[in-house]
Amino acid sequence: QVQLVESGGGSVQAGGSLRLSCLISGFTNSNECLGWFRQAPGKEREGVGILYRGEVAAYSADSVKGRFTISRDKANNTLYLQMSQLKPDDTAVYYCAARHTSVLRSCANSAAPFTYWGQGTQVTVSS
Repeated sequence: QVQLVESGGGSVQAGGSLRLSCLISGFTNSNECLGWFRQAPGKEREGVGILYRGEVAAYSADSVKGRFTISRDKANNTLYLQMSQLKPDDTAVYYCAARHTSVLRSCANSAAPFTYWGQGTQVTVSS
């Protein structure tokens, strides 16, 4: 059974930093496509960053480029999202997600459906 469990959310002031973690279990890491998504109140869910095979940054939203970094620790079965220079607009519930694909271009498509999702973690940035 695949499980994704996010942690690390919280409240922070604008300009601050947070690191989100997603502990992944039961998911075979061959051709893995792992992503972070977020959903703000009243808005649609959007892709933040996607990582292909644990190494290739397949997608990064323009709104977070230069501020957020996605990374993978295969030894600890964890996906990370390092967030810095946080803004109030970054306030949202953040989700990690996973699927398999053998095609980088497919993994890079943030609109493509992901198979597995975590329960989400709240990030609140105050001005």
